[in-house]
Amino acid sequence: MSGYIALALLGLLAFAALVVLRLPRMLWTFAGAALFLGAAGYAWQGRPGVPAYDAVAATQPIAVEPAVIALRDRLMGRYTADGAYLIASDAMLRTGDTAAATQVVLGGLRAFPSSFVLWTQLGTNLALHDGDQMSPPAVAAFRQAIRLAPRHPAPVYYMGLAYVRAGNLPAALPLWKRAAALSAPGSDYGQDIARQLALLERVLRMPPRGVSAR
Repeated sequence: MSGYIALALLGLLAFAALVVLRLPRMLWTFAGAALFLGAAGYAWQGRPGVPAYDAVAATQPIAVEPAVIALRDRLMGRYTADGAYLIASDAMLRTGDTAAATQVVLGGLRAFPSSFVLWTQLGTNLALHDGDQMSPPAVAAFRQAIRLAPRHPAPVYYMGLAYVRAGNLPAALPLWKRAAALSAPGSDYGQDIARQLALLERVLRMPPRGVSAR
């Protein structure tokens, strides 16, 4: 009801403004028609009884950290034909549009169906799209990447990372151990994976909250 009262007050103020501004009589018809159309539109579509609320974005941006990109570049390369789809996928993720990021990678797979790089990214994007959960499609994508590159550390590392994001640390542990074992000795990315593996093992050794260590 308050919305309609406000509408009536605005109408009265508009009428008063016409009088004060001495709008020519011949234009009153047009001004009245405009006011009438506005009121009719509000009466048709307005919902004054609905409480106000802050507008929220349809999607939430996803942080794509430079360190994560740098590690991926060292693991899988950057200046490759299939790598171009990863750059486009990153751009979509930064806007929070995980569906579009997934579609970009699927488009790349139509061009490069045997790219373990794209299958790995597809698993990552599907897990992000499902709310950081390892859904069956995400697991299937990672497993396809592992089948295509069984001796490469990237598919098992990123599958483990998806489990970490999902909060399933025990499931990530054997995957990161395998990623560390498959890494080239002395490589920068191998050292990064080893540090993350050591941190994961340390966390898993910690007693659960509320349980004191004896």
